[in-house]
Amino acid sequence: MNTDLLKLVAAAADLCRKPLRHAVRLPADGSPSIATGPSDLVQDVSLLLEVRDVHGSRLPEEDLELELYRSGGDLHITLGWVHRDDLPLLWQGSHPVWMDGVSGVRCERPLQGPPLEALARRLRDLLGPLG
Repeated sequence: MNTDLLKLVAAAADLCRKPLRHAVRLPADGSPSIATGPSDLVQDVSLLLEVRDVHGSRLPEEDLELELYRSGGDLHITLGWVHRDDLPLLWQGSHPVWMDGVSGVRCERPLQGPPLEALARRLRDLLGPLG
């Protein structure tokens, strides 16, 4: 796994979800992704964003699962809360789409959604298209 990717995701999440702090790691069942340069920094990968408050206390209800994958040279992102089945998940391609996590039916953006949309846009900008 490219540690630059983990640091980049953590920094972007810290910026977009202030004042929360994020540690990024592979899920327990995740397998490493190979990356050698900026243009291929992201292949298909799932990451877990573990959240703490400004005092360092864990906030597991704010933990996120992030999936990054390429399709046709474009970066697609899904973001969802790990421990919050009551909240929808975000699919970000060329535009944001919120979906019910159980049925997959499109739904309205939740109140907690804008920071996740900002994070997805930032990651798409930082990681960009394949070169």
